[in-house]
Amino acid sequence: MITVNAIGDNCPIPVIKTKKAMQALTGPETIEVLVDNEIAVQNVMKMASSSGGKVTSEKLEEKEYKITIAMEGAPAAVKEEEASCIPDIRDNMVVVVSSDRMGVGNDELGKVLMKGFIFAVTQLDTLPKTMLFYNGGATITCEGSDSLDDLKSLEAQGVEILTCGTCLDYYGLKEKLAVGSVTNMYSIVEKMAGAGKILKP
Repeated sequence: MITVNAIGDNCPIPVIKTKKAMQALTGPETIEVLVDNEIAVQNVMKMASSSGGKVTSEKLEEKEYKITIAMEGAPAAVKEEEASCIPDIRDNMVVVVSSDRMGVGNDELGKVLMKGFIFAVTQLDTLPKTMLFYNGGATITCEGSDSLDDLKSLEAQGVEILTCGTCLDYYGLKEKLAVGSVTNMYSIVEKMAGAGKILKP
C-alpha cells in the first residue's frame, strides 16, 4: 500500500502527486490518496480511472476523503488534460430511489438491477447533486446493502445522499444508516421541486 497525503494541497497538486506515485509503480499495487475537498476527489478519480486504475472513494470525516486506486502496474502516459483541474462535475439532477429493486417482475432480478443502476450512476460524466432514498429504497443506504461502496464514493465526490427518517423508523433501521444523512418529507419535496431534472429507476 502506497499512501499519498495531499491534504491541504490545492488543485492540481493532488492529481500530480498521485500521477507520480502511479508512474513509479513496477508491479501491482494499491495507492491510497488522502485529500480534503470533493473537487480533488473528482479530479484524482478521473485521472486514475483513465489510467486503468480501479478506483473507489470514501468520505472519512468532514474535510477528509480517501481515494483507493488498485493498479496492475505503471500506467501508460497520462494525457495532460487528465492531470489538470476540472470544475465541479455535479449538476442539479436529483436521483429518486423509492424501492430496493428496479422494475416489476422477479424480485431477485430487481435487486440485481438496482445495484447495477446505482453503480451506473457512479460512472456518469455529470454526477447528480442529490440522491433521495425513501420507502423500500431506505434499506439501500443502511448496513448490509450491496451498494454502500458506490454510495460512499458518490458522497466523497460531493453527491448529497439523503434518506427519509420516517422510513428508517418504520423499518427499524435508524441506527443502521451507513451513508449520508437523515431527511424529512418537506426536504424531499423541496429537493424534487428544485431539481433541474429527476432520474428515477
